[in-house]
Amino acid sequence: MIVNPSALQTDRRTCVLVCDPESDVRTMMRAAFARRDALHVLEAEDLAAALPLAPRCASILLAADHPEEATRRLRAAGFGGTLVVALAHGASVGDAVGAMRAGADDVVIKPIGPEDVVDRLLASTPARRPERRRRDRPQLPRNGDFCGFLGRSPAMQAVYEQIERLAASRAPVFVTGESGTGKGLAAAALHVASTRQEGPFNALNCAAIPASYLEQAVFGLTGPGAIERAHGGTLLIEEVSELNSATQSKLLHFLEKGRFRRAGETDERTSDVRLICATVRDPLEDVRVGRLREDLFYRLNVLTLALPPLRERDDDVILLAEAFLARFAGEEGRPISRLGPGAAEVLRARSFPGNVRELQNLMRRAVILGDGGLLGPELFEETEPAQPEEAPRTQLAAMLIDAAQGGTFGRVEPFAVVERRVIEAAIAAFDGNIPLAAAALDLSPSTLYRKKLAWQDRRRLS
Repeated sequence: MIVNPSALQTDRRTCVLVCDPESDVRTMMRAAFARRDALHVLEAEDLAAALPLAPRCASILLAADHPEEATRRLRAAGFGGTLVVALAHGASVGDAVGAMRAGADDVVIKPIGPEDVVDRLLASTPARRPERRRRDRPQLPRNGDFCGFLGRSPAMQAVYEQIERLAASRAPVFVTGESGTGKGLAAAALHVASTRQEGPFNALNCAAIPASYLEQAVFGLTGPGAIERAHGGTLLIEEVSELNSATQSKLLHFLEKGRFRRAGETDERTSDVRLICATVRDPLEDVRVGRLREDLFYRLNVLTLALPPLRERDDDVILLAEAFLARFAGEEGRPISRLGPGAAEVLRARSFPGNVRELQNLMRRAVILGDGGLLGPELFEETEPAQPEEAPRTQLAAMLIDAAQGGTFGRVEPFAVVERRVIEAAIAAFDGNIPLAAAALDLSPSTLYRKKLAWQDRRRLS
């Protein structure tokens, strides 16, 4: 069913399609667009009516009984614009994931906020996007270099193209990838490639901040927090699941309303910020176990950028290795080394679980240990995995057993005393590296930071 067929004669770039079986929803969305004097709205009551209209539109709001199948059919029919799927109240995480995998750009849960949906569709509609000067747009790489990234592989070319597409939007982005793949670099590239490049780019790692300080780090206390400092620019939030429930709720409110309160204040403030989130964990698993609010995840996960591991980047490993050799030779004041016979083959065969960060450390070590000439394959051979971490883990396990039984301590001690001893021993075993110590103890890094801060506070008060 088409309610306003006159819009069929309009420019495709100015059309949006609302496909929903509920006439009240279609009317509500038309009114919302009219209040904004925005676009021409086409309406359809089901997928059959929507399919012939889709090629005439830049964006679609879709509600259907089987959203994954409907999304797949629209994409298969050639619709390449922005597709927002509206799920029924009570829909499962699986429904949302299915729609996203089938090609949806965003998912909203009914009852929907029409103004919020209008914002999302307008931000992605070509006729309504802010025009950017040609000099503001980075060119796709010709020599393997792009906004700080280095790589010529097809996997990275796809990442560069996706960054260019996503940078034009104001919508939040969720960057995923293994540790060391360059998620922070990708966030910075999204900022540089956007019209916000003249504004600030701030990053906040929630895993490195004590839990009790996270709310004021995000929203501010006596001074501006990360959201205010990033006004007019981009804010990267790493490991957002580390935020407690109350702070996640405040972040959701900010995303929906654009307003927030500093900790302890009653007056609301505003800030114009584009949010990017990055994580090494599976965000859907965090949602499943209750670590991340489901509604916050869907509000943040409007656009997704997945970074490939180094092992899937073909010969980029050699390109990166040679670049790191030249860089570290200069930093260390050493003669520039080159990869000797067999070295490239060994590097290609490595699994690189630490990805680019691991390769970077490997090449620095080679520059320091090498003689400035050809670097042989023995410098790059992979050692037995997990051996450096297994010994500290075994020592820590033995300490726990001793503590529980009285053992070397001679008596049973309060748990807080034993806990502190084990944590401090773990940090010492990993040369002060708190994230590694936390991994060995199967704890969050923020837990260790929080406990260390509490111990320091008690020491100052005593």
